[in-house]
Amino acid sequence: MFGLRPVLMTSLEAQGFGTPTPIQARAIPMIMQGRDILGLAQTGTGKTLAFGLPVMHALLGSERPAPKTTSALILAPTRELVTQIATTLDGFARKTPLKVQRVVGGAGLNPQIQKLAKGCDILVATPGRLLDLLERRALTLHATQMLVLDEADQMLDLGFIHALRKIASLLPKERQTLMFSATMNKQMNEIADAYLDRAERIQVSAPGRPADKIDQSVHFVPQGDKARVLEGYLKTHPDELALVFSRTKHGAEKLMKLLNDWGIPTGSIHGNKSQGQRERTLQGFREGKVKVLVATDVAARGIDIPDMRHVYNYDLPEVPENYVHRIGRTARAGATGRAIAFCAPAEMGDLRAIEKLMRIELAVAGGTPWADDLAGPARAAARKRGPQRGGGRPQQRAGDEGQNRKPRQKSFGKRTGPGKPAGQSGGKDRHRRSA
Repeated sequence: MFGLRPVLMTSLEAQGFGTPTPIQARAIPMIMQGRDILGLAQTGTGKTLAFGLPVMHALLGSERPAPKTTSALILAPTRELVTQIATTLDGFARKTPLKVQRVVGGAGLNPQIQKLAKGCDILVATPGRLLDLLERRALTLHATQMLVLDEADQMLDLGFIHALRKIASLLPKERQTLMFSATMNKQMNEIADAYLDRAERIQVSAPGRPADKIDQSVHFVPQGDKARVLEGYLKTHPDELALVFSRTKHGAEKLMKLLNDWGIPTGSIHGNKSQGQRERTLQGFREGKVKVLVATDVAARGIDIPDMRHVYNYDLPEVPENYVHRIGRTARAGATGRAIAFCAPAEMGDLRAIEKLMRIELAVAGGTPWADDLAGPARAAARKRGPQRGGGRPQQRAGDEGQNRKPRQKSFGKRTGPGKPAGQSGGKDRHRRSA
């Protein structure tokens, strides 16, 4: 398939991968030809292997990395997504000489510095922690041949524009760059112009369109009644996993405690949790010990659990594209799923923006749509009160996951020079690998 090296084909067969997804079928051959790629595909469509397989194919024919260098750099916006990508790639790299490392915030710096001392073939990182390591001279990017930006739109939303500009200035101008995203907007076009060289644009689904096998609906409910309505839904499928989205970290934590008090095993992940806490909670969720996971948009990006069939938007997102990302956590890899949005009077504007983006009208699962003369004053009152339980504007998120504000800077270090074909290196080919 695609002329991938035999060791990768063997791993594909051993892990049960059959027919490639549309994004894989279109992206992999072009990446293997050395083209820069701008890939637009909804979440859950196999983007990780779409870039991961050709990156590993190229590196299996390149020289070994020097100490404190990486041959390929993959940037992702959240710790969970970094972990998901690194775990997936490591499953294919085990029977090869390739070394995959991950670095994220919320974990100790010294162990990460020690891992990078010998160099690595593929480094998967969040932008914030990568800059920490670069500033400490634990890593240099002068020998990086391939750059992947995954969920690039989300990195912009989280305020990583300054980090991306700094990282871009440290990379070789002659490299192959792959950018993947579920949505496309003006700023994404600016990033593409700055990072990519004569890129091939691949779009396998319309931006803003969620997976086809998700049953979507809306339940109109006052903000103060949402918790009890959620409890009712959760108790209709007590043995199935459910992901619940809260707009704020405080709201996620408060709702988690409330559901546990009501006898529903619930965990939470958000920016205030350490990396260890988040990983333990996710592991409990995967194993079914925790049936419900309450999360914010940032923390939930990267969750890939095939058995999760239910997504509840306890609070509607103010950015309509985030709704697509949220419900994309279910119906993974061709499975079916259900997504229910709770809409309070103050959220009618958010609901209309979501429906306009997706060009559909959500079916009504319960309640009656709020009248405009009620929705307007409720929205104004909510903004005047400020952030409330499970509502209000997004809180500022510090640390490795950005600040959740729209970036002001629009300038990037404009990339020049031709893209480098996959598998080429900047130096002499002294220690070439074979698959």
